[in-house]
Amino acid sequence: MASKATFLAANERGHADHGWLKANHSFSFGGWHNPHRIHFGALRVLNDDTVAPGMGFSTHPHDNMEIITIPLSGSVKHRDSMGNEGVIPAGEVQVMSAGTGITHSELNGSQHDELKLFQIWIIPNQRNVEPRYDQFQIDSTTHHNAFAQLVGPKNSGAGTWIHQDAYIHIASLEAGKSIDYLTKNSANGIYIMAILGQLSVLENELNERDALSVIDTETLTFTAKKNSQFLVLEVPMTF
Repeated sequence: MASKATFLAANERGHADHGWLKANHSFSFGGWHNPHRIHFGALRVLNDDTVAPGMGFSTHPHDNMEIITIPLSGSVKHRDSMGNEGVIPAGEVQVMSAGTGITHSELNGSQHDELKLFQIWIIPNQRNVEPRYDQFQIDSTTHHNAFAQLVGPKNSGAGTWIHQDAYIHIASLEAGKSIDYLTKNSANGIYIMAILGQLSVLENELNERDALSVIDTETLTFTAKKNSQFLVLEVPMTF
């Protein structure tokens, strides 16, 4: 099987500066629209946000979307219409199945430090489900020179689950090390987001916040040129 890869440079993403929020959009979002970047299969949003101290997203609605928030530094102060309230620090993952409809707010939990996070939206395989909330702590030892599953379909293993046959893995790879990712379904697409460092994948070099989308693959080999951390998002291409 001949893999087909498309490189997406960090500086080619959409950008919005709202003062309190500096956002980078991998796919069309808000005021930024690119007809060639609406979604990648079931992956609809991958926003890379920096939120000023004490600021954030006030109460707003969602429905029929799987929403995953991964704080990279700082902490998220969360409240929603399901009665959930708390703080999600870096090193934890939050998942909401919006289903029939929820309202929520996501604020920077600090009055002094910036919050940096990824927000990911995945289109569900079931509509109008009962809304659901979950969060969990990532064990950093599980993704040292290895893949750790953060999100998957129900009963698929570690991490938490969403209403879609999609998977999100994280890996932290030492310079000079290589690891393989085996797709769960060769019909799925793979979206790679480099968090930091420098990676080589399918003869493409990814630096911080570069991305690579891949279709028609069963195994991908990742080699770190520098100490690196990255996400691998595996999603159905038809849904």
